[in-house]
Amino acid sequence: MLHENRLRCLKIALYIFGVIFIAGVPAMMMWIWPSGWSWTPPQPEYEQMIMGIYVTLGIFLVRAAKDPLAHASLIWFTIFSSIVHAGIMLVQAMVDETEKANLAGDIPALFLVAFVLWYLMPRRTRT
Repeated sequence: MLHENRLRCLKIALYIFGVIFIAGVPAMMMWIWPSGWSWTPPQPEYEQMIMGIYVTLGIFLVRAAKDPLAHASLIWFTIFSSIVHAGIMLVQAMVDETEKANLAGDIPALFLVAFVLWYLMPRRTRT
C-alpha cells in the first residue's frame, strides 16, 4: 500500500476507533452486549474505570487522526495495550467459564484494533 494511501486509511481508522472507544465501548458494556464486553458477575467500579480509560483514549485517537505521524507514540501505545489487554482477557476467558462470552466480544475487537493500526502505521516515522 502506498504511503499516502496508508496514511489516509490510518486517519480514517483512528477516527473510527476513537468514536467506537468513546461511544461504542460504553454502549456495549452497559446495554447492547454486556456478557461479551463486561465482567461476570458485574463489577461496576471496574467497568466504570475501564470505560473512563477507553473514552479518554478515544478522544485522543480522534485528535490523533488529524496528524497521525505527530502522534505515533499514542498509536503504538494503543496497539500494544490492546494486544496486552486482549491477551490477558484471552487467558482469563480460557480459565474462567463465566468469561467465555468475551471470546466473541471484546477480545477479538481489541486484537482487530491492534492489527489494523499496526498494519496501517508507517514503518518509519520521523521524530
